[in-house]
Amino acid sequence: MPTSRPLRLATTDRTARILRHCYRGEPPATVLERALRMLAAADGHLTPDGKIRTRREG
Repeated sequence: MPTSRPLRLATTDRTARILRHCYRGEPPATVLERALRMLAAADGHLTPDGKIRTRREG
């Protein structure tokens, strides 16, 4: 599968403040990726091994 270009995301003021104060020294993209993986897993969008579920997998 070809790699897609990364999205450029704008953060809200609150998100930027959280990133600066709570995750100092960590790249914001790394923190946001970790948060999004946790959210997607909690919402049932990922398989147990971390792959994105397809409609066929239910």
